[in-house]
Amino acid sequence: MSKWDKTFKKDHTVNHRKINFTNRFGINLCADMYWPKNTLKPLPSLAVCGPFGAVKEQASGLYAQTMATKGYLCLAFDPSFTGESWGYPRNVASPDINTEDYQAAIDFLSSNDYVDDKRIGIIGICGWGGIAVNAAAIDTRIKATVAITMYDMSRVNANGYFDLENNPKDRLAKKVKLNHKRNEDYRNKTYELAGGVSDQIADNDPDFVKDYYNYYKTARGYHERSLNSNKGWNTTSALSFINTPMMAYCDEIERAVLLIQGEKAHSLYFSQDTFKRMNGDNKELLIVPSATHTDLYDRTDIIPFDKIDDFFKKYL
Repeated sequence: MSKWDKTFKKDHTVNHRKINFTNRFGINLCADMYWPKNTLKPLPSLAVCGPFGAVKEQASGLYAQTMATKGYLCLAFDPSFTGESWGYPRNVASPDINTEDYQAAIDFLSSNDYVDDKRIGIIGICGWGGIAVNAAAIDTRIKATVAITMYDMSRVNANGYFDLENNPKDRLAKKVKLNHKRNEDYRNKTYELAGGVSDQIADNDPDFVKDYYNYYKTARGYHERSLNSNKGWNTTSALSFINTPMMAYCDEIERAVLLIQGEKAHSLYFSQDTFKRMNGDNKELLIVPSATHTDLYDRTDIIPFDKIDDFFKKYL
């Protein structure tokens, strides 16, 4: 590929290649693979995904390339139904299929000649932080997990932001509305999109909405294939998360987990509550002073990459 289509600068100390692999739902996933030049194999390896509604050319690619400079073979992949990955209808999320996406990435890495299959970890950003924790709870091949600025997508869809809709009446209203939309989509033979981050923001919008705008809608992070930068998710995607609590077995994860959140992130409570449920002295919650949710997408001056490297070196 001659054109560099990422939102971050290319690091010429690492190799880059486009690859494909297939998950067990038969969906072909597209990924960018990064690995250090002039290095001996086999390498420790990381599968990276997120944020929720982003593509591999944004934050996950930045994390993958940066960790490759530290000696890892890294795979930044587009989830099923998004970006360059296959699957129809487009712009759909699923707690089951997206967890499988991580496991399919582990399948691919485990069979790669450049990878030490005993030293594979994962990184998840935003909503993919929660999906990464769910993958770690089921896939024992994952030796260590880092969840950055994590969202619990089951919780936020079922209960609303900050649990302000955590009652059966609100959930019923939400389910009625979304299932009515399914009827409309079927009759119209199309799938309505919910809209990505708004093209305009108001002075009284919450700070985190402004933060999303400043990432997804400006030259800083905009990408033509990003859902959040454009028309958003399929409106009815939220249904599959409402009654699928992804954190149900996070207390059973025996392998190492590092949760990283910003001190000023609106999503901080997701990681704090998840961390309280985890067991073992190989679990850690790191709070980055003064950082917001989106600061940990691309602010390389404050993202604790050295800490992430130390964590994986210890546990992989």
